[in-house]
Amino acid sequence: MPDILTHVLVGYVLGTLVSFRLQWLTPQHVTVTMLGAMVPDLTKIKLLVPSTQVELWLGLPFDWFAIHTLGGALVAVAIGALCTAGQHRRRVFGLLILGAISHLSLDALLINASGYSYAVFFPFSAVHPPTPGLFLSSDRWPAAVGAVLAGAIWTLRRRYRPGHGS
Repeated sequence: MPDILTHVLVGYVLGTLVSFRLQWLTPQHVTVTMLGAMVPDLTKIKLLVPSTQVELWLGLPFDWFAIHTLGGALVAVAIGALCTAGQHRRRVFGLLILGAISHLSLDALLINASGYSYAVFFPFSAVHPPTPGLFLSSDRWPAAVGAVLAGAIWTLRRRYRPGHGS
């Protein structure tokens, strides 16, 4: 669980930092960025509906893990943006993709026995980029760092933009 919490906290930090620059970006928009940070983990749906079952239904090769790549995240984010009112689609798409890219970037830093990450840029590239191996997804310290950063950003927002605090 520290993994998803870390992604949400980083989404909050990024969304709030962007809101300092863009006046239209409200706390509700920051929430969209936080949701975007969870998009790649939609792969967890495989716990309810295995990839093999979807393959049987479609009659085509299928793997939920594709959502945990740049191409899959782009498709999922595009679907999410299409579910919003037309006047909000571009902003929602941008905020969702910001969150999703933050998720993929953090996951590219995970410790991996091979020293290389997964094919994060699939289908644009099959390259497995090297990873610095900073942490495990089960480590608690990244969530603690995320919480401290989120707390600091929350305090800054309350102090310098009192009408937009939350």
